[in-house]
Amino acid sequence: MPDRPGDHWDRKVANGLAFLRRRLSGDYEVDEFGFDSELTDAVFHPLLRLLYRDWFRTEVSGLEHVPVDGPALVVGNHSGTVALDALILSAALHDKHPAHRYLRLLGADLVFRMPVVSEIARKTGGTVACNPDAERLLGRGDLVGVFPEGFKGIGKLYADRYKLQRFGRGGFVSAALRTGTPIVPVAIVGGEEIYPMLADIKPLARLLKLPYFPVTPTFPWLGPLGMVPLPSKWLIEFCPPIPTTHLTDSADDPLVVFNLADQVRETIQQTVHTLLERRPDPFGP
Repeated sequence: MPDRPGDHWDRKVANGLAFLRRRLSGDYEVDEFGFDSELTDAVFHPLLRLLYRDWFRTEVSGLEHVPVDGPALVVGNHSGTVALDALILSAALHDKHPAHRYLRLLGADLVFRMPVVSEIARKTGGTVACNPDAERLLGRGDLVGVFPEGFKGIGKLYADRYKLQRFGRGGFVSAALRTGTPIVPVAIVGGEEIYPMLADIKPLARLLKLPYFPVTPTFPWLGPLGMVPLPSKWLIEFCPPIPTTHLTDSADDPLVVFNLADQVRETIQQTVHTLLERRPDPFGP
């Protein structure tokens, strides 16, 4: 029987009230890391969907390289002054992957020292970027996302856009090797233009205990309006996975770890260059 006019909205209202009732009664589940899949699906992903689909006009390719089940370590380039790229990647991957998989993001300690931000990060599946947590997630068969450039990536000047920074000590590689998990490099183009960082006021950053204090064309000059990201065109491409099962005995070998980290970094850098050629206009359709 076809829906009558208004049935669609009646269902939406009923589902919304049921959701609120479960939240108020505590009738919902979170995992050992604090991940709340229901809240993520109902609140956070719809908001991010508006950004990646309508504002950034994001195109995603290479999803066939992300396994339908089982663990994988997704490694991406970091940029944008504010780490929106991690959130956009996780939402787009969940929506467009045939298995609608969640990406469990590893975040810096600073994220989990900020009261509200920490709670949101935990609820959406994030955890501290440390090997024990990464290995536990991979051991359970989760998709884990990491951005090894850290604050060096998101805090670089616009003049250095799309130049990948150093990948730290390769801790993410060790976690993959210990669990025999494939590494899936992912290149993201578009994040560098949302808040073009023209300068870093280091004394103010030290005063506020921040890794950097950005000056962009709109911030701090426009106040809160300066936090609206510019509508750049985004391209995300997942690269073929790099297997690690043959290297599980080399997790503590610095040379193997360094070489594999360098391979991942070079793969992402070359893919970024290719995507930039496909997107000559940063604000095009």
